[in-house]
Amino acid sequence: MSDSEIARLREIIAARPRASEIAQMRLDADRRGRDFGLAADVSVQKVDAGGVPAEWTVTPDADSASAILYFHGGGYVIGSLDSHRHLAAEVGRASGTRTLAIDYRLAPEHPFPAAVEDAVASYRYLLDSGLQSKRIVLAGDSAGGGLVVAAMLAIREAGLPPPAGGWCISPWVDMEAKGVSFLDRAEADPTVQRATIEMMAQWYIGEGNPRHPHAAPLYGDLRGLPPLLIQVGAAETLLDDSIALARKAGISDVMVNLQVWPEMIHIWHLYHPMLAAGRCAIADGGSFVRNLIRGH
Repeated sequence: MSDSEIARLREIIAARPRASEIAQMRLDADRRGRDFGLAADVSVQKVDAGGVPAEWTVTPDADSASAILYFHGGGYVIGSLDSHRHLAAEVGRASGTRTLAIDYRLAPEHPFPAAVEDAVASYRYLLDSGLQSKRIVLAGDSAGGGLVVAAMLAIREAGLPPPAGGWCISPWVDMEAKGVSFLDRAEADPTVQRATIEMMAQWYIGEGNPRHPHAAPLYGDLRGLPPLLIQVGAAETLLDDSIALARKAGISDVMVNLQVWPEMIHIWHLYHPMLAAGRCAIADGGSFVRNLIRGH
């Protein structure tokens, strides 16, 4: 049965003006995020997370001994605390934890590996604050979903204890946009096309190696990483990124749960105030996190 809410959301997205300049793209993303607002019971606290601007979002039942470290999406070029605050807060609520979302440096002003460096710095901040690594889960969407895995690789290389797991929402893990889904999902996807991915990859890595594991974790050695949850929409051009990541994790003996959600578009979780499937996906991810921090 067709989902009437996603059909309506597609109409709304199709009617949006599309900016081509980075500054306006950033303003638009932030405005749309702020327009969703926050539930009345969410508290927000700005912090300096090891030199990285960040904020805690906390709901009344949050466990202070555990945390989600959240990385927003936006192709490493747009997105901020404002654009994703409403999602980060509900991710924490569903997980029974606090959420620390970070405002990592963006390209092209701060190209690769700036975002990875900021992710590791904020993880160190959580450890230094007294949180046990087994009580921390990394989560993120799109570029932030790829950053979850890239950060795990960088955390391991830095000799730090690993987080309990990673929740990847519509992750971008291939800088070269090689997936067949960029062709056979092109008409179905209202938000992301190959040209967009190629443009953002150029801004992020420039003349660097597009297969560096910290930029494209699909090419990393995933052996020994903690469990992953990967959620992706069936209508996404990035569908094959998720499938390829799940395969790479699986053959590397990483516990991985790949969920392909029928009819859903890129980061449908962002639209949870108006989309039941978004709320359901967040709830599923929350269950994954709860099980991890309980040691299951």
